[in-house]
Amino acid sequence: MSKTITRLFDTYADAKNAVHDLERLGVPHDDLSIIANNADDAHGTHDDHDGVNDDGDVTRGVSTGALLGGAGGLLAGLGLLAIPGLGPIVAAGWLASTVAGAGLGAAGGAATGTIVGALKNAGHSEDEAHVYSEGVRRGGTLVSARVADTLATEAEAVLARHNSVDAATRGTAYRESGWTQFDDTAPDYTRDQIEQERSLYGRRPID
Repeated sequence: MSKTITRLFDTYADAKNAVHDLERLGVPHDDLSIIANNADDAHGTHDDHDGVNDDGDVTRGVSTGALLGGAGGLLAGLGLLAIPGLGPIVAAGWLASTVAGAGLGAAGGAATGTIVGALKNAGHSEDEAHVYSEGVRRGGTLVSARVADTLATEAEAVLARHNSVDAATRGTAYRESGWTQFDDTAPDYTRDQIEQERSLYGRRPID
């Protein structure tokens, strides 16, 4: 038996370190996924990408991954694309591919899947799916791992050790400002809005 463990991170650096530790723990590449906000082009210019290939893989090759600190493993396959409601992102792995769907390479990497639906299908509650999606929209990074039950406790400890965000706590904070749920038709956050969010939650600069 296995379960899907997903956590939000306020910084890409923390998420990257969590991915490396999950790989060292023995979680296979194919069972890991990362989705990081790129509204400020911190990971490269969104217009310069290959997007999603004809097999539905979210990948741009080793050069993008190496630039972002992943010489191998999951981070070597990071690709630049756009997902409705999230805006420009960098992503790799099964969750991103599920959202993007197959055959979108010709569409310039503009994905039309639903991030909330993908998270719910992976076993998360509706509330968690909305909070995680909104977290990425506001500048965060999502890491998701499909792990065997025997590794679940250790995997959760890895994510907690790298400053992952509690979905319930962050959801409460969002609702206190008037938010109700993730809206994939809402305008993308601007660079200024992303920076404001990062300041609000004390985020360090992206590493």
